[in-house]
Amino acid sequence: MTRAVLSLGSNLGDRIGHLRSVVADLGPALVAASPVVETAPWGVTDQPDFLNAVVVAEDPALDAWGWLRRGQRLEDASGRVREQRWGPRTLDVDVVQVTGDDGGPVVSTDPELLLPHPGTPERGTVLLPWLLAEPDAVLAGHGPVADLLEALGPGGVAGVTRRDDLTLRPEEAA
Repeated sequence: MTRAVLSLGSNLGDRIGHLRSVVADLGPALVAASPVVETAPWGVTDQPDFLNAVVVAEDPALDAWGWLRRGQRLEDASGRVREQRWGPRTLDVDVVQVTGDDGGPVVSTDPELLLPHPGTPERGTVLLPWLLAEPDAVLAGHGPVADLLEALGPGGVAGVTRRDDLTLRPEEAA
């Protein structure tokens, strides 16, 4: 069985609806889901704020490439258009980390699927939701997510706001 950590983001259209589409697609494969956070854009800053979350899922039928293709399929279904790197998007699904059948981390240096995702140690927008979803999370080759987040200091989560008024599972909305 493979276990994947997926980072989700959306800043166009029905942002929460796009994130929820991933949760709905995962169905019983979903193991954990973070609270939703709202974040300032990174890279290209002249665009709307993002809603972000992290989900953890397990599926015996998928390897790391399967997780990538599933994320791409969901992005395509949301109408994502790739015009500008780090630009606005309806849905972004990044494969952060995959644990293989042997229980160890999958490592990939293929430019299409870098694992673990290389930007993760510096991104509070991924680390904070991941820590909220899995308090004991460890990023392969880097250490505990809690330590990585602490190393970023307060600036690492500047512009990241927890949105308790939004949930990835509509049935959990207050």
